[in-house]
This record gives sequence, structure tokens and C-alpha cells, in this order.
Amino acid sequence: MLKTVIFRAWFYFRNGWSTYLAFIFAAINTLTVTYYLAIEKIPLLTQIFPSFTHYTVILSVIGIPALVTIGYVHFKRSPAYKSEATIGFESNPFVRRNLINSELNLQLNLKIIEMMIKLSDGKKLTENEINNFKQKKDELQKFVNERTINNTMDLTFLKQLINEK
Repeated sequence: MLKTVIFRAWFYFRNGWSTYLAFIFAAINTLTVTYYLAIEKIPLLTQIFPSFTHYTVILSVIGIPALVTIGYVHFKRSPAYKSEATIGFESNPFVRRNLINSELNLQLNLKIIEMMIKLSDGKKLTENEINNFKQKKDELQKFVNERTINNTMDLTFLKQLINEK
């Protein structure tokens, strides 16, 4: 239990540091260094940015919308985020298991609906259809019995899903 608490605290610390504290320090450092080592030494730029405050405000007005646009493109318009999400599914067995389970549920529900529609129309299932349902049930049962969080069966199934699309 203590080991889990320590690693959870370490995770939260790293997340807080990299997301918030390091970002703030990096922004302040970049603004300070660029102003006092570059802007202040070039007379033309000191006319545009007469003080550090002017520089910070102007850069914020330009930089924040630019960075929001870059973030939007990263998530919505480029393959970068899809690759990151895929890596997350591949490396996190619990998230991967959820995705695989929902995919299996979808396949199973489609088969059940197909069978229910036929039966509700007063038709009987053919021997071939019954065998297909039994085969699907056996495949699912085998998969569920053999897979674990630690083996690669879910990952193999996920890679097959990715390659199908």
C-alpha cells in the first residue's frame, strides 16, 4: 500500500511540476532572457518594446492566440495526437482492456440483434447460423479465459483493429 501511495504522489508531483510550475518558470525565463539579452541591446527593438512590461504584454497578445492555434492544430488537424492516443492505449493495459471490451460488446450485440430480428420475424435460425453463434461464443470464451492484464492478447487485438481501419 505504501509503495502505491509513494508512486501516486510521485506521479502527481511530476504532473503538477511539468504542467504548471515548469511552464510558469519557462515562460518567465524566456521573456526575461530574450528581453534583457536581446531586445534591450538593439535600439530598433527598444523603440518597439520600450519596457519589459510592454514586451510582455505585446508578446502575450500575439503569443497566446498563436499557441492556442498550435494546440488546436496538434489535437484536431494533425496526426500527432492520434499517435499519442494510440501509444497511450498500447502502453496502458487498463485503458486498452476497456477499449477491447467495448469492441467485443459491440460485435456481440450486433450478433444478438441479428438473431433477435430473425426470431421476431417468426423465422427459425438455420443450423449454419446456430453454429456461427456457437463458434463466436467459443472464440469469445477462449479469448476471455486466456487473456490477462499482463499478456499481449489485448494489444494484439488492438493492433488488428487499428490495421483494419
